[in-house]
Amino acid sequence: MTTTLDPVTEAPPARPEDEKLPLPTLLGAGLQHILAMFGGVIAVPLIIGGAAGLEGPQIALLVSCSLFVSGLATVLQTVGVPWFGSQLPLVQGISFASVSTLLTVVAGNGAEGMRAAFGATLVAALVCLAIVPFFAQVVRFFPPVVTGSIITVIGLSLMPVAAGWVTGQATLNGAPNPNYASGANLALALVTLAVVLVLSKIRATSRMAILLGLLIGTVIALFTGQATWNLAGAAPFALPQPFAFGTPTFALGAIIAMTVVMVVVMVETTADILAVGEVIGTHVDSRRVSDGLRADMLSSAVAPVFNTFPATAFAQNVGLLALSGIKSRWAVAAGGVVLALLGLSPMLAAVVRVIPSPVLGGVGIALFGTVAASGIRTLSKVNYQGNQNLLIVAVAIAFGLLPDLSPSFWHSLPEGLMVVVDSGISAAAIVAVVLNLVFNVLAPGRPPEPSHLAAAPPRLVQQGEMEMLRGKGEH
Repeated sequence: MTTTLDPVTEAPPARPEDEKLPLPTLLGAGLQHILAMFGGVIAVPLIIGGAAGLEGPQIALLVSCSLFVSGLATVLQTVGVPWFGSQLPLVQGISFASVSTLLTVVAGNGAEGMRAAFGATLVAALVCLAIVPFFAQVVRFFPPVVTGSIITVIGLSLMPVAAGWVTGQATLNGAPNPNYASGANLALALVTLAVVLVLSKIRATSRMAILLGLLIGTVIALFTGQATWNLAGAAPFALPQPFAFGTPTFALGAIIAMTVVMVVVMVETTADILAVGEVIGTHVDSRRVSDGLRADMLSSAVAPVFNTFPATAFAQNVGLLALSGIKSRWAVAAGGVVLALLGLSPMLAAVVRVIPSPVLGGVGIALFGTVAASGIRTLSKVNYQGNQNLLIVAVAIAFGLLPDLSPSFWHSLPEGLMVVVDSGISAAAIVAVVLNLVFNVLAPGRPPEPSHLAAAPPRLVQQGEMEMLRGKGEH
């Protein structure tokens, strides 16, 4: 690709992210980034709105607001203002990391649950915004053994959501649901998943596999009668109404749980900022990291005002930078503008509402599985020899999955504490951080013989090698 020269200096930009592109290329590259993350952005409000028991128009509002805030957050992160924005080609979207905790807060509580979720998000984001200058001291407590465990739990704990989309509810209005786990719904979900897998294999469509899977699955559902096209009453344009669900409420337990989540989000954003800098070949110092984190937390604090959830960096777009070779932050900023404009159209949100649950379930299997696989990939980089890291991962993941495997496990605890540990992500984060402190930070030294739980794989390898050597007569 030919570098566009500055019209005044006639020299290439000092930073690759400042490259100016022709308008068609700018819009095309921006739209590509939006398509790569669109499915993830709309999935979060669909998950949370459904769990809260909201009606169709209310879920459509959540989707519109999520698109709108994601677009504004992307523009802030890429263009930047003093103290806010890394000025890197970093796409912002509604974070999956918050879903598990928010589900605990909103479950079946309708608008009341949404107000509590928005209040917890607002306070947690402001708390984390305040600690950005000190975050360099906190990051060391979130090494890969901690973040990998947390990300794995995020993906695994969302799998029941995907399964519920496929099967539907067992009862409707107190009566058995005749379509519960029906063969037709299962077939639609599996066909949608197959479409996503096939499109992921094709290079030209791999970055749009989720969005195209939703589209093709919905078209199939329309032909089979499993979806209904209804855009009645949907306006083509409308400004989002602030606090549409009412004034936020503030529950201490929910705030603590969301603060834990937002700290994890800050760790993920830091990693994304550093990764983008490495991919595009630009210098990223602590100031740019801090500015990026401040933009992240400010966007997340504003999000509840516009009826949505924490907006943070989308890691999947980092790979798109390497694939496309387009490093300009202005391309991503253009995509952010398009995303915000899409969020101003209730008609688009109504189109999204047409997507049937089994189609979401088929896509969710791939989407949530990818999150879990990302955590496993992070854990693969952890050193497990001569330490207790395997035990840290094991216990953290176990605590993270307990709320899903046994929903009433923590219900004898006080309500404020229960909200914190009843969220898989919060429980996994707390346990992983504490165990990492105990075994890797505060411990006076690593034991010469770790427990058999942590050391079993290395010891088996060493024993096998010794037997092989002895067979050759070597001692």
